[in-house]
Amino acid sequence: MATAKKKRAPKKSKKAAAARTRGLDALKLDSTAPPTAVSALDKRIRDDGGAVLATYRDPLGGRWQILASLPIEIVAPTPYQRDLSDTHVARLADAIDKLDRYLDPVVAVPAEDGQYWTPNGHHRLGAMRQLGAKAIVAIVVPEPDVAHRILALNTEKAHNLRERAMEVARLAEALAALDAGSEKSYSEVFEEAPLITLGLCYMENGRFSGGAYHSILKRCDQFLSAKLPAALEERRARAARLLELNEYVNEAVKALKARGLESPYLKAFVVARINHLRFVKDKHPDFDSTLDKIIGAAKRFNAGNVKPDQIARSGGAPSSEE
Repeated sequence: MATAKKKRAPKKSKKAAAARTRGLDALKLDSTAPPTAVSALDKRIRDDGGAVLATYRDPLGGRWQILASLPIEIVAPTPYQRDLSDTHVARLADAIDKLDRYLDPVVAVPAEDGQYWTPNGHHRLGAMRQLGAKAIVAIVVPEPDVAHRILALNTEKAHNLRERAMEVARLAEALAALDAGSEKSYSEVFEEAPLITLGLCYMENGRFSGGAYHSILKRCDQFLSAKLPAALEERRARAARLLELNEYVNEAVKALKARGLESPYLKAFVVARINHLRFVKDKHPDFDSTLDKIIGAAKRFNAGNVKPDQIARSGGAPSSEE
């Protein structure tokens, strides 16, 4: 007698808060005097040639911030952001120009070098510069660490894996220079531990195909308990191992092509063949031992044993989906 299949329990969605139970009422956003730090930021904005348009508390957490117009030459992206996309800037500039209005303020934080860093407005800033704007409107937040944590709010442009990884790796480098906290304490900011390792690989090799290895790293590359500077050194060592693996995989792909096998799935096929983790029950296997085994398998890969129909059946996304 066949046994009935067990139904999977539905995933629990996050319960929505009851209406009007959190934050400040609309009339209370500017109802009290700002603290000293915010008044000092007000003065700095004016001294820097900007204008304070409003000082208010945000409606959710009640934290103080300033809506200001800033001279565009003193606003710059945070140094750890993804590279500027000329195509995206041109598209934004065209849209803003046709509307003849700038309606989407960037977020900015005061930086020590006299500038104001925007962690989420790189492309809008580039578009306004392309249009020849003299000033830009910004929500200026007094706490500089907001720039380190705003990745989760950055919806200006969809990230692909390369952009996400490079942005997170640059952020890790910046934080390592400023902070002695552990890598694990920034897990919410970094999103995924593998992104740091992959980002360092991209910095070393611009043609690196991180998508081929992402699923492997998600199993064996976890956040480290070490302080950020030490953790970053370990990350660089891990990136070096991954780049070594990538060289052996590239050689295997070349060997397959030499046999006349052509497919956008060749790299994904090779990685799948040498990846033993599908047989490993441990949810988080050790990184070094995992890479040792996979690199060993890549070295032993024999293109002569591969049949054309095996590649055709493998399917999946090509490794160039970056």
